Amino acid sequence: MQVIPQSIPEVLLLQPKVFGDERGFFVETARQSVLSEAGIPPLLQHNQSRSRCGVLRGLHYQLVQPQGKLVRCSQGSVFDVAVDVRRGSPSFGQWVGAILDDVTHHQLWVPPGFAHGFLVLSAVADFCYLCSDYYHPPSEQGIAWNDPAVAISWPQLPAGGQPQLSAKDLANPFLAQQSVERLPRLG
Repeated sequence: MQVIPQSIPEVLLLQPKVFGDERGFFVETARQSVLSEAGIPPLLQHNQSRSRCGVLRGLHYQLVQPQGKLVRCSQGSVFDVAVDVRRGSPSFGQWVGAILDDVTHHQLWVPPGFAHGFLVLSAVADFCYLCSDYYHPPSEQGIAWNDPAVAISWPQLPAGGQPQLSAKDLANPFLAQQSVERLPRLG
């Protein structure tokens, strides 16, 4: 597996070897020794979601038990995003994005202290999360997907469609509106 630091070096793109033939494919999606060598902690919780084209989930993070997430798209295609929301970080407010799909099987490591979200580009997408800590609903926070100061370059949806968000995600504030105590600290 190749591990590639992104423009924010703590965010990593993982490119596994895919063994395919006319019968299908085989891919190793996680090996603790490789993850440890890359600085990724043990992963404690595995989640999966299914969404249809145009669904945008995020941008989420949690203050208590902050989760690092090793994410991949096991079916379909998504545009995945990590935004640095750590107070005091030199890359505060910057983002990294990557296409994750069921062809390349690339994965993205989103470290604790980063807001995370994705936009579904295919008809349907199954999205898998391996998390470094447990979900803690009372401390979940979010920032707006369309924050002009963060300026994420989301891909265009087919026929110019608009992203579909949950009511909770539509209410997320811009990063500059988020109170300081609701932002994680660097380190």
